[in-house]
Amino acid sequence: MQLGMIGLGRMGANMARRLMKDGHTVFAYDRSAETVKGLAGEGAKGCESLDAMIAGMAKPRAIWVMVPSGGPTESTVNELASKLDAGDIIIDGGNSFFKDDIRRAKALEAKKIKYVDTGTSGGVLGLTRGYCLMIGGDVATVKHLEPIFKTLAPGRGDIPRTPGRESMTGTAEDGYLHCGGVGAGHFVKMVHNGIEYGIMQAMAEGLDIIKNASSKGVAEEHRLDLPVQDITEVWRRGSVLSSWLLDLTAKAFVEDKDLARFTGNVEDSGEGRWTVMAAIEEAVPAEVISASLYTRFRSRQEHTFAEKVLSAMRFQFGGHVEKPSGG
Repeated sequence: MQLGMIGLGRMGANMARRLMKDGHTVFAYDRSAETVKGLAGEGAKGCESLDAMIAGMAKPRAIWVMVPSGGPTESTVNELASKLDAGDIIIDGGNSFFKDDIRRAKALEAKKIKYVDTGTSGGVLGLTRGYCLMIGGDVATVKHLEPIFKTLAPGRGDIPRTPGRESMTGTAEDGYLHCGGVGAGHFVKMVHNGIEYGIMQAMAEGLDIIKNASSKGVAEEHRLDLPVQDITEVWRRGSVLSSWLLDLTAKAFVEDKDLARFTGNVEDSGEGRWTVMAAIEEAVPAEVISASLYTRFRSRQEHTFAEKVLSAMRFQFGGHVEKPSGG
């Protein structure tokens, strides 16, 4: 299947590579001509402009937008809307706010251009692991795009089936799911990332307690000098805490046992804020997610070991480079 990919950053380029490996034809565009040239050397059809991409693709075109949320996504969707034809499809695979998806889809209806929002989780390791996809859009359009989703998703692999699902059908076990109408995909991804904030915060705080078990504030006879690096490793082996996040945390400690490269300045990419906003609108208590978000705000003013752990985890799973304080 043909797919246009706009944005060849940490995730976009690897998604294009995964698609090409499975036989799909990728028309690639990025503001960096060198980046486009590099991916073209790997088999993509490099495009010097959106016009060139659109002209080269067969109808109905499907174009995946993988640029930063907010202004860059908004301007890209608007430009595509002015160039595409009825029946063409715009897929927003970034981390857009679900209400923006609903607004954009309504605006595109007049031109009969379809809009699909796809929450994409997998980070920089998605090329080999696959991407968990949470999809919003109309049934027919999502079905048309299913070959793309199936390739990008991890597939069932060797993960044991959940007891009781043996007689169930659907794609959830393959790592992609049509969650509902437009906006549903990014709503589910938004909450996913809000939960991620809370899990990361709890793990980071726990490791901070372990690290400070030998601090001067503890009575001398109760002080414990604990091997943080090895504790994260042993937790990976049969512990109820075992997870990909823990795997990445253990890897971060192997690379730098004191996390000296991190200051603890922890950014937030928007989804945590939006999850808290949704919780407020729905009158749903979300104490852990809210607290983890506020901790990220505070981290930009003062830093603890827990915040260094958070920075290390974000770098491991997403390649997020820590911004300087005040930056």
